[in-house]
Amino acid sequence: MKEGHSPDVLKMETGRDKLRRWLRTEKLGNTPGVVLLVLAGVGISAAIAAAGLKAGLLVIAACAGLPVAYAVVVYPRFGILLLMFMAFFLFYFIRMGIDFPLGTLLDGIQGLLILGFLMQQKARPEWGIFRNPVSYLILAWIGYNLLQVFNPWAESRMAWVYTVRSVAVVMLMYFVFLYQVRSLRFVRTVIHTWLAFAFMGALYALKQEFIGFKESEFAHMSSDPLLTSLLYIDGHWRKYSIFSDPVAFSYNMAAATMICLAIASGKVSATKRIVLAVLACTYLGSMLYSGTRGAYVLIPAGLALFGILRFNRAILVFMTGAALVLGVLILVPTSNPTLYRFQTAFKPSTDASFNVRQLNHKKIQPDIQRHPLGGGLGSTGMWGVRFSPGSFLAGFPPDSGYLRVAVELGWIGLLLFCCLVFTMLNTGIDKFYRIRNPELKSYCLAMTLVIFVLGIGNYPQEALVQFPSSINFYLAISLIVVCGRLDRPPQTPLNRN
Repeated sequence: MKEGHSPDVLKMETGRDKLRRWLRTEKLGNTPGVVLLVLAGVGISAAIAAAGLKAGLLVIAACAGLPVAYAVVVYPRFGILLLMFMAFFLFYFIRMGIDFPLGTLLDGIQGLLILGFLMQQKARPEWGIFRNPVSYLILAWIGYNLLQVFNPWAESRMAWVYTVRSVAVVMLMYFVFLYQVRSLRFVRTVIHTWLAFAFMGALYALKQEFIGFKESEFAHMSSDPLLTSLLYIDGHWRKYSIFSDPVAFSYNMAAATMICLAIASGKVSATKRIVLAVLACTYLGSMLYSGTRGAYVLIPAGLALFGILRFNRAILVFMTGAALVLGVLILVPTSNPTLYRFQTAFKPSTDASFNVRQLNHKKIQPDIQRHPLGGGLGSTGMWGVRFSPGSFLAGFPPDSGYLRVAVELGWIGLLLFCCLVFTMLNTGIDKFYRIRNPELKSYCLAMTLVIFVLGIGNYPQEALVQFPSSINFYLAISLIVVCGRLDRPPQTPLNRN
């Protein structure tokens, strides 16, 4: 017996060595492996005989799902791309009639990414990369949402349970992205993937416009009179492509257009500029068929910030031409319902829905002022109707992202959220002027414009609550910080020569 070891320890070590030999060396090509496969085959057969086809499908899903889950944890870059894919195409798969909790699957991918992040942080701790104002404010925002469980004015704690999960998990993705995106090559891959998925969405919207909706889509739109009234306006169906609704579709097209504009303004070849111009025109053209007036304003707003940050003679000529084209589109007489709806976006005083929203804002202001912590997470909208029916806030329409924050989290929460958005923009602008690598500089500008247009779009609509915008928003700010980190270090007196 070895000195210092008990027989039990030796026996445990021998058993571990034997298991390692079975699995790693012999790869179950032995008697225990045969027994295991026979037992698995008998168990699967019995399950299918008892439960039918559903059990077989679950077995297939498990066989495919376990390797994918392993890949998401161990290979986080694959997990990030898979998350982007699911965020973009989630509602398309739902409308296909897939009988599977896809929303839970998306939450699971995020959970696995967080698990992989924590495991890698334990093995290779790098907490220093999170030391920036955005990280601190995101943590403060998550903490404030968690503390809402003690909100004395909250009508329902269950509404908080259902709501805080999506708020906290999605925001934690910022830390995952910030840690796992480590190379210019992967930054490029993420942005190209983003543009490719957006392009698929634009093409599908054009298909809906010029070829028509699928029968299942049309049945869904016609099933609810309220939904029909929102989608069928002036004799024309609003298009939503692969997204949840026309608002999410149009906002994602506006964000993708800003990315193309920022990259094309950098040092790229003429061929790439042509490709980016085609993509941008496709995004803009398809966006018009969404009928979302709030999104139409995002383009000139994004162009204004772009012109300020990239100001030079060529940009000035481009901005002048864009302003002239926009002015003609706004003022030209037309009977086209799509173009007319675009024009009304720049004449809010004549828009009946805009005036109704202004009245709702005035109506709710005294309640916000009386409740600095708000009415609690989930007190308005769908969760309010479900968990606190009959309450004042449950019947209030949260038609603005900032208004929802003010109503549910109070003016303290609104102030904190506005500070967060401001800090994101300030970080993006600061990094843009500091970065020297031309490609990283363009990507930083692109992500800053995305945050800017989504931040503005969150006023007339709820821009940050639906996939993929909720993922893309925090992906954008993480890429800004990553671009600054990947840029060459600033010169010092010791390395200047």
